Amino acid sequence: MSKALVTFRHALRASAIVLAATLGLGSAQAEVGVTKDVIRIGGVLDLEGRSQGLGRGMVAGIRAALKGIEVKGRRIEYVTLNDSYTPQLTVRATRALLNQGVFLMVGNVGTPTAKVSLPILADEGVPAVGFFTGAGILRPGVGDIVNFRASYVQETAAVIEAALKSGLSPEHICAYVQNDAYGMAGVEGVRRALSQYSEVDEVLATLETVLGIKGENPARNNIGPVGVYTRNTFVSRDGYLSLKRWEQRRGTECRLVIGVGTYNAIARFAGYARAKGERWIVSAVSFTGADNLRWAVAEYDVKDRLVMTQVVPPLGSALPIVSQARKALGDEFGYVSLEGYIVGKMLIAILESVDGEMTRKKFVRAAQGNNFEVGGLRLDFGDDNQGSDEVFLTYLDGDMYKPLTEDVWRQWAN
Repeated sequence: MSKALVTFRHALRASAIVLAATLGLGSAQAEVGVTKDVIRIGGVLDLEGRSQGLGRGMVAGIRAALKGIEVKGRRIEYVTLNDSYTPQLTVRATRALLNQGVFLMVGNVGTPTAKVSLPILADEGVPAVGFFTGAGILRPGVGDIVNFRASYVQETAAVIEAALKSGLSPEHICAYVQNDAYGMAGVEGVRRALSQYSEVDEVLATLETVLGIKGENPARNNIGPVGVYTRNTFVSRDGYLSLKRWEQRRGTECRLVIGVGTYNAIARFAGYARAKGERWIVSAVSFTGADNLRWAVAEYDVKDRLVMTQVVPPLGSALPIVSQARKALGDEFGYVSLEGYIVGKMLIAILESVDGEMTRKKFVRAAQGNNFEVGGLRLDFGDDNQGSDEVFLTYLDGDMYKPLTEDVWRQWAN
């Protein structure tokens, strides 16, 4: 073998060792994304698109929670990339962060985006932590997934149960949703909630038909008590007309419309329905973003009969973690950033409980089957991969959210 070739091979090996050490792959290192000084985590969120309020809120909360914190002598570095809530961009950004060498993926926003990123993360053995979605594809889901929040099924069930208790009937429940996996998660929640009641066989059959339609943005309007809109658009007319045709077909009224969409889309729909003279109660799941929705509906002068389900404690709660988040976030404090803050503290608690070498598998095992307490908030992973089952009902009263009581429901129902 020539001396030049030997020298080249030695140089190549030395370069590989340097690269491995940089990415945390050396024998003295725990895992990709972990060095003796840093744990590098990543996040793919909408930071520039039409739902950027959600991505920016999550990032603000997570970074506030991680600021100044060290775990086992390592600071936590949070690297984020934008996907504008567009799955094609999600794939590109996810692969880019994996190429940079991240230990975990934390705080990603959205269901259609999670649908394309989770298989990639599973293939690479990278855990998905605290994603901002309540979709069933993460419960339990493919790969290693650690959720904080309650599911969309739990959110829709909570609002429907409260509405029916107030005097509405199952025939009064309709839905306006995004025409993708996120929206269908909401329709599934409606289906499950109504399946507990009698004399709704036809309604359930139409919901199952809607859920069974496959493809990208398929025709789902004019089938049942469901109106849909296309992701990243705000056109409300077709979905509205779908609900009106259902009312005419059944001889009933959509008293409560379960909204599962982005804040701009739900605001546009609520405004359009009000302009048409409807007195529908419109609800929105937590993903919609309470603060962003409040600002968006103001443009359409919608100030009442708007329900928000929340998966975090009330902003005025006396829980230490809420007080801590309020102080750390200042003007950025809100429902979405609070969730990000809780996800950040949950991450820290799990990391601190890892025994010995910091690896992805040990991180997941540290969460599985265990309980954690973060600032007075209990997270229980005893029987599933979701820490919290809490759902809080609020409603918009003028320009602020208040706890939704039975008295308010009864006023709306009469």
